[in-house]
Amino acid sequence: MIFPGFCVLLLIAYIVLMMLYLYGWLKQPLHHMSDDYVPHTSICIIIAARNEEANIGKCIDAILAQQYPQSLVEIVVVDDHSTDGTAAVVNTYKDDRVRYINLAAHMNEEGVVAYKKKAIATGIVYSTGELIITTDADCTAPSKWLAHITAKYEQEQPVLIVAPVDFTNDASLVQVFQSLDFMSMQGITAASHYMKMGNMSNGANLAFSREAYLQVDGYNGIDHLASGDDYLLMMKLQKEFPSRIGYLKSKAAIVSTPPQPDWLGFYRQRVRWASKSGKYDDQKMTIVLSFVYLFNLAMFVLAIGCIFNKDYLLVLGVCIGIKIAAELIYLYPVARFFNKRRQLWVFPLLQPLHILYIVLVGFAGFTGTYQWKGRTVK
Repeated sequence: MIFPGFCVLLLIAYIVLMMLYLYGWLKQPLHHMSDDYVPHTSICIIIAARNEEANIGKCIDAILAQQYPQSLVEIVVVDDHSTDGTAAVVNTYKDDRVRYINLAAHMNEEGVVAYKKKAIATGIVYSTGELIITTDADCTAPSKWLAHITAKYEQEQPVLIVAPVDFTNDASLVQVFQSLDFMSMQGITAASHYMKMGNMSNGANLAFSREAYLQVDGYNGIDHLASGDDYLLMMKLQKEFPSRIGYLKSKAAIVSTPPQPDWLGFYRQRVRWASKSGKYDDQKMTIVLSFVYLFNLAMFVLAIGCIFNKDYLLVLGVCIGIKIAAELIYLYPVARFFNKRRQLWVFPLLQPLHILYIVLVGFAGFTGTYQWKGRTVK
């Protein structure tokens, strides 16, 4: 019974971790913006788009509808070798604030693997805003999104702001699963920033100072990695500007994006995300992620062990039950923030699938290749 005892010890540590996340989430302050706030910061929203004909229009419309001074906004859409009608949609906008850039005309593709980083970097070169904001072509934002970001920037002067992202869903199993998993990661992002347990971010809702970006030489030094336009840049800025990474906890700043439509797309997306873990010197986050992977791997092995030793069943049942309870305690206030408390009812039923997904994606992200938007990436 040595291995079951080891699993119990891991469980105890996991409970502590969930309670730390709960504490960090609750202590992360809500951002408040005064009703009479008038923005003064010029901003550039950069959207790297690849085959987003169906989505890019809604994304641009949401940005043009922002309650923000028009003279301070520019939108740069960088078309990353699209083969659909993305360019045609963007070019229908006759608004001076919207600019289209064809990435292929601004790069030598020999040796390039980080196309999204190249797209964002190109957009920065051909823009002028003091504050760079990145989002994805399939994202939409509420009307005060930009105002809340710049209010945070003007009040506290962070060099980078991490802001919340939410998954929409159509109530299908695959999308509800992604919605819950992603919501949990969003809560961990906010908690980790407050607790200084490592940094996380998402390029769908990220803002950073142009001056700071140039000071760390942009993506140079991390452009050999296909993924990580958000996380790896954040870590460069963290190293150069300690304690100047901010988190924006505001419902008015939540950007919405659809999850992957099927399990294969979900798997590839998560492998892509996992592939950037451990690629930068963030020892705290590496330790935490390694522990979470080890714990889920232990639960997986324990479940396999039940086939050969029925005595393991009781230990497995107790561990899974307590794991679910600890995660729900942490998730409840996060779900309230994202207005997803109803989804928590199905959370216990998805537990076996979640453990399997952690094990497979963690392994594939560290060792394998993946396909994304028609490209095969190592």
